[in-house]
Amino acid sequence: MRQRQHPEMPSSSSKSKRTAAPSARFDSLSDPGTLALFVERLDAGIYITDAEGRFLDANPAFLKLFGLASKEELASARVSDFLAEPERRGELLALLEDRGSVRSYETEFVRRDGSRLVLSDTTYLVRDPSSGAPVYHGIVVDVTHAKAMEAELRSQVMRDALTGCYNRRYLLEIEERTSQGGSALGSWGCVFVDIDRFKKFNDEFGHQRGDDVLQRMARFLMRHVRADEPVIRLGGDEFLVVLVGADEQRTEDVAKRLQHSAARSAPVPFSLGWAARQGAESLEETLERADRHLISVRVLTRGGTPPFALPVEMERRKTPISSAVTEEDPK
Repeated sequence: MRQRQHPEMPSSSSKSKRTAAPSARFDSLSDPGTLALFVERLDAGIYITDAEGRFLDANPAFLKLFGLASKEELASARVSDFLAEPERRGELLALLEDRGSVRSYETEFVRRDGSRLVLSDTTYLVRDPSSGAPVYHGIVVDVTHAKAMEAELRSQVMRDALTGCYNRRYLLEIEERTSQGGSALGSWGCVFVDIDRFKKFNDEFGHQRGDDVLQRMARFLMRHVRADEPVIRLGGDEFLVVLVGADEQRTEDVAKRLQHSAARSAPVPFSLGWAARQGAESLEETLERADRHLISVRVLTRGGTPPFALPVEMERRKTPISSAVTEEDPK
C-alpha cells in the first residue's frame, strides 16, 4: 500500500519572509526623509532663525512668500529687514522667552518689492542642548486677503449706508476703547450737529428729498474736519464729530470752524453743541454734556438769540430749508 505523501511543511524562516511587512518609507513623520519631503511640499512657510534674527533655513513656500529666489538670498537678510514695524521682533522674542511658544501672532511684513503682507506666525523656542543658545522654529500662513476682507466687512458694518459716515456701532467701539483705557487715553471732545427743522421738511417734501439733505450734510461735515476726526451719524438728523486727544480749546475750534464754514457751504441750517472731557469722566458723560449744550443752543437759536456772535454772512442761512436744499453744492 502506497504511503500517502504529505506536502512539505514550510520552515519557520520562509514563513516569516511571507508574512513580514515590506520595508516602507514615507509612512511616518519620524522618518527624516518623510519629514523633509513634507516640509518641502507644504504650502505654509516654515523657517528657522537664531537670536540675532538670521535665517538658518526655510522651505520653498517661505521663499515664495517674500519673493526670494534662493536660500542664499535669504541668508543675507535678517528678520527685521522684512518687518513693517521692526520693534515687534522684540515683543515676539519676549513672549517666547516667557511662554516657550507663541501661536497665530499676526504681523505685517514688507517684501523686497515694497508690497506688504500680513502673516500669522506660530513660533517655538528651542534651545541647543550643548550651548543653550536659542533657536526659533516657526510656521507662517498668509492671511493678507482674509484681513483685507475682514477690514472691508468691518467698514461696511461700521458705516451708515445712506451717508457714508460712521454709525452708532463705531461710536460703541470708541466708547469701549476709552472705557478700557480710562484716563490713559487723555482728553477727548465731541461736537453734535443737528439739522434745523428737518422733520418738518421731511414730512412736507418727502423722504427722498430728506435723504438728499442728509447726504449733502454728511459731505459738508466730512469736508470740514480732519481724517482723524470721524463723523458719526447718530440717526435721523443728528451727527457727531469725535475728537480723540482734543482739549476744550481744540473742540471749540472745530465747532467754530464748522459754524463759519456753514455760511459759505453748508447745504442747510443746523445747530451744534460741543463739550470736552473734564477730569476723569467717561466718553458717555462728555457726550451727555455736549447733548445738553446742543439742546440749549437749539432753543436759543430758534428763539432768535444767537448763542455767540456769528459772521454777517451767516444771516443768509436764515432762509427756509426748502430754499436751501435747492442750492447747488459748492465746487
